[in-house]
Amino acid sequence: MKKTIFLLLLSLSFTAQAQTKSELQKHYEDFYNEMRLQGDVNGVINALTHLNVLSPSKERKDTLAFVYANNSQHLQALNTIGVEKEPTDSDMAVQVKAISLKAMNQPKRALEHFEELFKRNQNPYLAYELADLKIQTGDNTGAVTNIDYGIANAKDDMKYAFYERQQPYEVPLKAAFFHLKALTEYNKDKENIDAAISLIDQALAIDPNFNLASLSKQALEARKNPPAAAPAPEKKE
Repeated sequence: MKKTIFLLLLSLSFTAQAQTKSELQKHYEDFYNEMRLQGDVNGVINALTHLNVLSPSKERKDTLAFVYANNSQHLQALNTIGVEKEPTDSDMAVQVKAISLKAMNQPKRALEHFEELFKRNQNPYLAYELADLKIQTGDNTGAVTNIDYGIANAKDDMKYAFYERQQPYEVPLKAAFFHLKALTEYNKDKENIDAAISLIDQALAIDPNFNLASLSKQALEARKNPPAAAPAPEKKE
């Protein structure tokens, strides 16, 4: 009899716990939907974190990492899904790893994830990211391959944003590729500055307000024509 009562109480306890978990999950699902409607990023993160504790899901983890990355919380994003390249990663997970590692100044590690994204979906925007990262990591030849692809496939309405000024601005993606190609030309032969300047001029012909290209041209022209050395002061008798 005592054994029967114990089993009955244990059964009721499990049922109550299941109901409580189910109710909590429903609560946080509703909470998540409401936070999305309100555009409350912290609320969305809170809801997804609780849902992942109550009912772990790879899809939810990927979404949580994406929200973190989109909110410039790149360390939290990588802590959520890791940094290693996994063949089972969703497109979203690969994207998060790529942009977060790039944002954290880890170009070599970011590069492998951008390569994976490009394998899954070739497009000029990914080609630009690959070229930029390859220049940073010293792979000039690989960068040129991505740049040539980008110049050939970038459409006139494709834009790329730059942030070196206080006010961010956009330029045609094709102009951005010509600027990158100028950098590869200079890296290839630092004595042939005219070839790099010629490519920058092509970028500026597409968008004369391309500030970064103008700055690069000024730097190259200064290197080509360094200011004359100041005369040595005369010795006093």
